[in-house]
Amino acid sequence: MIEAVGLTKRYGAKTAVYNLSFQVRPGIVTGFLGPNGSGKSTTMRMILGLDEPSSGQVTIGGHPFRRLPNAPRQVGALLDAKAVHGGRSARQHLMCLAQLSGIPARRVDEVLGVVGLQDVARKRSGGFSLGMGQRLGIAGALLGDPQVLLFDEPVNGLDPEGILWVRNLMKQLAAEGRTVFVSSHLMSEMALTAEHLIVIGRGQLLADMSVNDFIAHNSAGFARVRTPDSEPQHREKLTATLTEAGAQVLPEPDGALRVTGVELPRISELAHGADIRLWELSPHQASLEEAYMRMTQGAVDYRSTADQRAGLQQIPAGYAPQGAPPQGYAPQGGPYAQPQLGAYNPPPAPQQAAPQTAPQGAPPAPGAAQTAPQGPPQGMPNPYAHTEAWGGPAAAQARPAAAPPAPADSPAAPADLSKRENREPRDHRDDEDAR
Repeated sequence: MIEAVGLTKRYGAKTAVYNLSFQVRPGIVTGFLGPNGSGKSTTMRMILGLDEPSSGQVTIGGHPFRRLPNAPRQVGALLDAKAVHGGRSARQHLMCLAQLSGIPARRVDEVLGVVGLQDVARKRSGGFSLGMGQRLGIAGALLGDPQVLLFDEPVNGLDPEGILWVRNLMKQLAAEGRTVFVSSHLMSEMALTAEHLIVIGRGQLLADMSVNDFIAHNSAGFARVRTPDSEPQHREKLTATLTEAGAQVLPEPDGALRVTGVELPRISELAHGADIRLWELSPHQASLEEAYMRMTQGAVDYRSTADQRAGLQQIPAGYAPQGAPPQGYAPQGGPYAQPQLGAYNPPPAPQQAAPQTAPQGAPPAPGAAQTAPQGPPQGMPNPYAHTEAWGGPAAAQARPAAAPPAPADSPAAPADLSKRENREPRDHRDDEDAR
């Protein structure tokens, strides 16, 4: 059992924990809750002898941690999963802990199997994910098979399967008669794991009771009532009837009614007496999260504020994502819209028009003159440099060795440019090699 009496810790002018007294009993999972900066980590460090209390004391089994004989065999803890040498493997890390505490080596392989790290036991822990690091930290806490266990955020970084595993592990350890003390910010998970709660705020005790009592003391239950949707007049009639009986009735977004101040049997009697059919009449209890928020709303040190710039940067009409041209945009001097880089957008099909000068390097089309695609504007990268339409390398490879002869009844054929285009520049280095 862990017992704290008048526990106080000061750091200069700041009081982290003040006059804190509680007991953590064996056989159940005890949750340790509180806002950030409330003193949870400081309390755990004082339990483990890492910090000396300014006043008061905390004992484990009636003795301070530092006076426990072979403390690692009696107390296991996970406070910081990252407190591992990254160059050591998981097995080497646990072997070091085992040798320091006189624990046999076979226990290392046992706990590696318990936490599911047997397949990566010889890999360096520096490459572990956050969830794998948590499993390794839990293995270190279980290494000495202790009767008292402390865990600070044990499910941090774990996947859903890992969270379920930790939940069942905590319950199993408590069922064996061990003392299990768990700190966490996940209210939904704590509601499924813990049976008893110790809640602190700004270093002082706020609650020390069972989970059910904590929810009942810090929240109000209500009844959810629904009438047939096709009979809205019955809903209004029921509201008036319940209000006259002293109930508080609030409408729900889905059309149901939230009723407080009257028990469920009385609601049923009132509805029956008014000849009102009910589709739903169910009790509802607040969640642990709602009760916790209500309890600690005055003990929160770090509160967020509204963003003063929120809503100032409205999305303008016709906005396009970065990299896409505005709707209807066309480069100056050409009929084609700006192409998106990284994707092949073939130019539109050519239309009959007056003869224009073809792009440099493209073969003239025989017969009727057609509109040739325009090159990209000056300074814009050419995404079609590999296509024949823009006169790129593909165009040079696909170009015939000689231009086809012009028909007899057509105007004089253009000059044969293929010889000039196929002629390669003379390399004077070849002449020097020959000499």
